Amino acid sequence: MKETNIGKYVIVRGDRSGVFAGNLAARDGREVQLTECRRIWYWNGAASISQLAIDGTRKPQECKFPAPVEEITILDAIEIIPCTEKAEASIKAVYEWKC
Repeated sequence: MKETNIGKYVIVRGDRSGVFAGNLAARDGREVQLTECRRIWYWNGAASISQLAIDGTRKPQECKFPAPVEEITILDAIEIIPCTEKAEASIKAVYEWKC
């Protein structure tokens, strides 16, 4: 299957690595490269990552999204969901979570 989401802001769910949001730079099988990426460590205000990709979060103050990284390679991608502009803005607006 040809990847049609290159260059788009997406949410990627890894089999063991977790959930990430960022710009899809490349994909080769289950190996996915994202740029300007944030780990979606904990979210609230969306029932699932599918809803998060469509609506964003309705409770950004309750989300835990650490600092963005310039680039990441995820080796175990099992799901890639393109985000709406609304969802992208919502995810990017969540305050950087730190311990």
